[in-house]
Amino acid sequence: MTRDIIHLDMDAFYASVEVLDNPELKGLPVIVGGSSDRGVVSAASYEARAYGVHSALAIVVARRRCPQGIFRPVRMSRYHEVSEQVMAIFRHYTPRVEQISVDEAFLDVTGCQGLFGSAQEIAEMIRKRVREEIGLTVSAGVAGCKLVAKIASDVNKPDGLTIVPHGREAEFLAPLPIKCMWGVGKKTLPDLHLLGVQTIGDLTRFTLDFLEKKFGKHGRHMYFCARGIDERQVECDHCTKSIGNEETFDRDVTDLQEIRKELLRLATKVGERLRRHHFSGRAITLKIKYHDFISISRSMTLNQPTNDSRELYQAVLSLLPKTLAGAKPVRLVGIAVDKLQEDSLPRQLDLFNSKKTDRQELNKALDRINTRFGSHTIKPATLTDESSEP
Repeated sequence: MTRDIIHLDMDAFYASVEVLDNPELKGLPVIVGGSSDRGVVSAASYEARAYGVHSALAIVVARRRCPQGIFRPVRMSRYHEVSEQVMAIFRHYTPRVEQISVDEAFLDVTGCQGLFGSAQEIAEMIRKRVREEIGLTVSAGVAGCKLVAKIASDVNKPDGLTIVPHGREAEFLAPLPIKCMWGVGKKTLPDLHLLGVQTIGDLTRFTLDFLEKKFGKHGRHMYFCARGIDERQVECDHCTKSIGNEETFDRDVTDLQEIRKELLRLATKVGERLRRHHFSGRAITLKIKYHDFISISRSMTLNQPTNDSRELYQAVLSLLPKTLAGAKPVRLVGIAVDKLQEDSLPRQLDLFNSKKTDRQELNKALDRINTRFGSHTIKPATLTDESSEP
């Protein structure tokens, strides 16, 4: 059966959210990744990209390329908040939504024409709603398979819409650079260039047998991709396996009190995210990365799943002595929770701990306040400037 697939990709998402929250930044080179020179760029506005700034670039290099850049710290809780609003719009048009990151998703709108019109009309409606209701732009690609839809969404960025008619997938792909094709990276690209392959169309000159002998299973993948053949379904039943946060210090840290304070901040964030997504988890992992980039992780499993920030913090404090390696300076700390369970599922009640129920109600109240008035309107006293002891 002919399928109608839409790939939707938010434009410079993190940087665009920063501009959304701070309109005075509009038109300026916004770089998300923090003010420290120790990190990497998470996102860059299109104005910053004009200077050669891109994601995964070292912040120190970004400063050299774009000294007038406006650097902003990563605010994952805010990006997830906006992402949920965007995904809610996507799901209004089809239940078959495969979210593959915080800012992009595949939609299978096959059979939705009777309700909303053609796949092109649905993509246009979604883009219009995201712009009007949220204030951001999203680029879309419409095709008969996931591979082509994803490539198409990138052709006319930002704020673009590209339609690839059924049966013309190979024609659309042929003139595009071979590096645009999924699975062609730094290792494969030189070998393809030696074969005279510069575009995706060039790859169609070779037989399946030749490509399999030359590149193994990856050669088979490239053979079909070059022809726009992709049988993968839009998987809408992906479940979240873990939720976590980590933070790189502006400088290497040896002060245990400062490490504990940062862990409290992270536990608060992770607890808020768990509750926002209606999850609780049993397995808690603490990650420590040292100045020499050596990482140590330790985990524990709770008797009952939790999304309470205080319980998460107490758990990681118990893991901290097992993770610290003497007085080595610490570069990064992180907390992750897995073995997740949806809060809507039945769970054995803790008959001997009424205080836990009280905390759950308190957390709900605090979350409502922070949602209405902004993240961290209410937070642990330790995380205020006046307090110092976790």
